[in-house]
Amino acid sequence: MKKHILVIAQYFYPEQFRINDICTEWVNRGYKVTVITGIPNYPQGKYYDGYGMFKKRKEMYNGIEIIRIPLIPRGNTSIMLALNYLSFVLSGFFWKLFTKIKADYVFIFEVSPMTQALPGVWYAKKEKIPCYLYVQDLWPENVEIITGITNKHIIGAIGKMVDYIYARCTKIFTTSNSFVESIEKRNVPRELIEYWPQYAEDFYRPLDKESIAEIPNDDAFNLIFAGNIGNAQGLDILPKVAVLIKRKQLNRNIRFNIVGDGRYKETLVEMVKSNNVDDMFNFIPKQPANRIPEFMAACNSAFLCLTNSPLFAMTIPAKLQSYMACGIPIIASADGETSQIIKESNAGLSSPAGDVQKLSEIIIEISSKSSKELMQIGFNAKNYYDKNFNKEELLNRMDKHFRDNLNLEGKQIV
Repeated sequence: MKKHILVIAQYFYPEQFRINDICTEWVNRGYKVTVITGIPNYPQGKYYDGYGMFKKRKEMYNGIEIIRIPLIPRGNTSIMLALNYLSFVLSGFFWKLFTKIKADYVFIFEVSPMTQALPGVWYAKKEKIPCYLYVQDLWPENVEIITGITNKHIIGAIGKMVDYIYARCTKIFTTSNSFVESIEKRNVPRELIEYWPQYAEDFYRPLDKESIAEIPNDDAFNLIFAGNIGNAQGLDILPKVAVLIKRKQLNRNIRFNIVGDGRYKETLVEMVKSNNVDDMFNFIPKQPANRIPEFMAACNSAFLCLTNSPLFAMTIPAKLQSYMACGIPIIASADGETSQIIKESNAGLSSPAGDVQKLSEIIIEISSKSSKELMQIGFNAKNYYDKNFNKEELLNRMDKHFRDNLNLEGKQIV
């Protein structure tokens, strides 16, 4: 009989997150997979067309059974975002009470909010089965950075919730080594935490350079940023950088191609206009994930950016693996592990997060490199990806955890 993995993920197909591919691979490996998720509304903040409280609440995707529990869309305000988080938990609580699903394992894919893990740990405790948590965003640190909330009572309460979740997980996986250290400081035994880096979906691969309609085919040096345009990405640095580059009056134009959508996009567009650098920016609507390699192939370098904070210095964003898998030179404005990986792999150039002057300098530096030099840098990126983020090896490691804990009965950390 197939082993049954119950996945808790507030975001799932058609929203674009790595958990879509992980679940597909588990089906291909012979598991039965059921996903408890919300009604798709990320990142635009409203329900996707065709979905709603009474529409497409159940569907199949690549052999995965999807069950969508009610939630309030994110909207564009902090209040709506809070209601979005809370509604998923409340719906998950009632789902847990009445569900007849019998799973062998729970796997929680945690990007913010951490609150989404609660229905998973409740279900695992009820059924006395192993519960795995994959931490993409650290809480309560992420709450402080993103929302600006510093009230010690609020942060303390969130911290207690996080400790409650950690204490009820069989194993905690993290996307960076720094996360391991941070979680261990919350009195979680080190042996129960494991660095399990993200991999990129198979469609992220090097493609032959071809022009596409969305990017002008001229002699400009094209950089691409693809993904969510939110506060955490720190893209407000780009208009300032563009101003400095423009003053240099380079022989070659530099163009920033911004592909995606998000809560910060309108603000970024306004910043570009107010700085009179419209001619250096090309805003492209959100694209299907499997088209992104085409956009990268039409560009000379990929851009990765994180805001200047201790939390993001510990973070390895998923797009780093996507860029490396496509074999494209990387320009980064980031600290910590992300910067270390780029330097260690010789996959591009990195400047300190928030450093406008240094970022402008490395963009000019990489734009002056020959096609042969850029090709070698891209090769370095792909080579490092193959050695360190191999999909098969990572999934094999997870399979071993499932086998080893098959007869585990609700093991708790404390």
